[in-house]
Amino acid sequence: MCSSDLLSAEQTAQCVEALADQIASVILDETICVCLLTGGIWFSADLMRALSVRGRNPLFDALWLSSYGDTEQSSGQVQVRGGLQRSVKGRQVLLMDDVFDSGLSLSQAVQIVETAGASQVLSAVFARKPWPSERACQPDFVGWEAPARFLV
Repeated sequence: MCSSDLLSAEQTAQCVEALADQIASVILDETICVCLLTGGIWFSADLMRALSVRGRNPLFDALWLSSYGDTEQSSGQVQVRGGLQRSVKGRQVLLMDDVFDSGLSLSQAVQIVETAGASQVLSAVFARKPWPSERACQPDFVGWEAPARFLV
């Protein structure tokens, strides 16, 4: 896990590479990696490329969830704006998101893929921010312990 100061582009890449090292030994090529849109797209793209370098070529899908809209604070409610395109029934799923803040989006995504029949649900986030109270779920893989501030 990387340090808690803001990261340079090089440090960001190192965090993604370290995550890929951890994840590659746990997932299969049949795993469906699900990006949480829209924030997770850049992290997911980098992570998918890093997994490929390590000989893992999982399938890709996305869920479009929104709780921030165009603001810097969560509304406290997650809207599903676009669902899965692939069946996850009986499959291992890796959820990928950029920032783990309140945990609402990740919790909603876990519920969606479990309801759709995933056999196992794992999650990877680039950054985990501190939170004043316990969150409903915790990510399985974390790249960076981020400071308590708005991140893009």
